[in-house]
Amino acid sequence: MTHEPVIAIERMSFAYEPGRPVLADVDLVVHERDFVCLVGPNGGGKTTLIRLMLGLLRPTRGSIRVFGRSPQEARLRVGYMPQHAHLDPRFPVNVMDVVLMGRLGTGRRFGPYRSVDKAAAIEAMRRVGVDDLRGRSFSSLSGGQRQRVLIARALACGPDLLLLDEPTANLDPHVEGEFCGLLRELNRRLTIVLVSHDVGFVSEFVKTVVCVNRQVVTHPTSELSGRMISEVYGYDVRMVRHDHGGARAHEDV
Repeated sequence: MTHEPVIAIERMSFAYEPGRPVLADVDLVVHERDFVCLVGPNGGGKTTLIRLMLGLLRPTRGSIRVFGRSPQEARLRVGYMPQHAHLDPRFPVNVMDVVLMGRLGTGRRFGPYRSVDKAAAIEAMRRVGVDDLRGRSFSSLSGGQRQRVLIARALACGPDLLLLDEPTANLDPHVEGEFCGLLRELNRRLTIVLVSHDVGFVSEFVKTVVCVNRQVVTHPTSELSGRMISEVYGYDVRMVRHDHGGARAHEDV
């Protein structure tokens, strides 16, 4: 591991409209191979924070560095899975086509995909266990299969950092458990930052929890309590922790 942070944010603020900050005075450091979960209420700034890490937005004040560079300069080292795939189910695209989209921007801007792009896409599919689906229509897949394909798309560029926005939304508990296991395996080689509106995602393999509600507070997962989460959301919530066997233990707060 290197000593340089993967993400370093200092006194950063952001506002879509002057005088109405979405994020204020954010300080955050993410280290190599950390697994960070951003939690907080709707409108608290979680997705905005991800977009700032991607360089899709620029801070109103303060600084953000990714691998020691501006987010725009570091984009080729970052894989991204958005909350919504924006793929029309009526469009005749297969799994290989979807994963190859992750290679856009890594080589030539025009022309067919190169053999190196196809090899990277196949390797990404193999890593998430969907290489046997490469010829299948994306619209024909189950929810869990689609999530794995979208992860493969994010991995196709060969990233060192994976950013995921609500990756477990609309998944049933069994599929969610399998998906979480996949992320845990990927975390052996990648730094992962994900957004989750579901505080139940705070499980034993997430290493760091970042509570986002205009401001940011960081906790090791082991220190997180129901009271802390309740203060972030502004109302009582129920925490759900997952164990390796998929069982759930509830803590009312």
